[in-house]
Amino acid sequence: MFIGRETELAQLETLYRSQRAELYILYGRRRVGKTGLLRAFCAHKPHLFFIATLSSDHDQLAAFSQAVYRLIHADVPEGFSYPSWEAALSALGDLPRRTVVVFDEFTYLIGGNKAIPSILQKVWDERLQNSQIFLILCGSYIGMMETEVLGYKAPLYGRRTGSYLLCPLELPDASVFFPNYSPIQQLEAWAVLGGMPYYLSVFSDQEDVFSNIRKHILDVQGLLYSEPRFLLLEELREPRNYFSILRAIAQGGTRLSEIAQKAGVGDSSTTARYLDILQQMRLVYRSVPAAESQPEKSKKGIYRISDFFLRFWFRYVHPYQNALDLGMADGILDQRVRSTFEQFVSYAFEEAARAYITRLARKGELPFLPERIGGWWDQNNEIDVIAVSESEAALLAGECKWSVNPVGMNILQELKQKVEVLQAARSWERISYFLFSKAGYTPALQEQASRDETLHLVSAADCLT
Repeated sequence: MFIGRETELAQLETLYRSQRAELYILYGRRRVGKTGLLRAFCAHKPHLFFIATLSSDHDQLAAFSQAVYRLIHADVPEGFSYPSWEAALSALGDLPRRTVVVFDEFTYLIGGNKAIPSILQKVWDERLQNSQIFLILCGSYIGMMETEVLGYKAPLYGRRTGSYLLCPLELPDASVFFPNYSPIQQLEAWAVLGGMPYYLSVFSDQEDVFSNIRKHILDVQGLLYSEPRFLLLEELREPRNYFSILRAIAQGGTRLSEIAQKAGVGDSSTTARYLDILQQMRLVYRSVPAAESQPEKSKKGIYRISDFFLRFWFRYVHPYQNALDLGMADGILDQRVRSTFEQFVSYAFEEAARAYITRLARKGELPFLPERIGGWWDQNNEIDVIAVSESEAALLAGECKWSVNPVGMNILQELKQKVEVLQAARSWERISYFLFSKAGYTPALQEQASRDETLHLVSAADCLT
């Protein structure tokens, strides 16, 4: 089942129709769906899909040589191999028609032969750029792809005709994996798994969310039990300290000093270096209040784990692995997960709300065009969702409630009081209010919304659209 990615497929199709040589770079984290996207794109087109491995450079060259030779000739001599990578890549210029050539896990090739980018650059300049080849380099090591392939000092710099960092699916597409779930359950599943297609494909909507958590995440035989450990061990040379930092963030540490204290890996400067690497890997991001006019200079930044599943794993699996290894999954589920799950999902609901506002902005359905969307906080107050336009002096403020109780007038009044605090720093000429609720709204608030065009009530189901 291939879900979403319409924009990405359309971009690839546009480049394919150009009929000129294309060198496209696709990269992104493991499990984000790069291979699935490229398989869907290559379907019904002449193509060579070469997946690099961790085998020797000699074996990789032999495997690639036979795949290329097979496209050009009817028979491949046993044991055939081009004498060099330059010869093998040059042979791509002999392909008789518009052909898509995919190097999946391209960073594995670089790991086995550092000269590969330089060799490809030479062949591209001398031959391939004048052909009709559609060459795609795909890799999962984001840092390596950005330095060795996309970077200013990289041999291939200036040759690419397109590139894309593939991100996790957004909530509306992620919810399609669970057609039998209610909107509430779809949001809960997304809060646990995020938008990674592989993770989403593991859960089944024939069972409730807690049963899926028990079976696939907390059970030592579960498909996702060791997934983050393997992921990070593969990408980090000394993962122990990074694990401690991710666990500290997952358990509520957001500021540098808090993370350093909780993780115990050194002082703030040492912790900051680890956080820089985690940010380069797109595993952690730094968030600042969206009302800050110069966010890059803000001292109010807090750190969050980017991936939802990593948040869940480092909160509920990593701290209790000894107990889980001893077969105590039921106890961890009942005493750790269930007891705090509503709170855990509430944080994801805030992100779902901000993403919903972003989608409205893309479609031009907000009362103004925002320049920044996020949250806002100071020492005493917090607004879950804000969108600002400095040029239009316009503000959108939103409050999220993941609760069994309908949202009433009191929540609206509290939000307006927080906006008054924000107004003290900057006077906004136009203000819109959005409320997001799991359990709906009281009749009084609904009546108020019917009479006030600046007030918008959003349900959990709306966030899936």
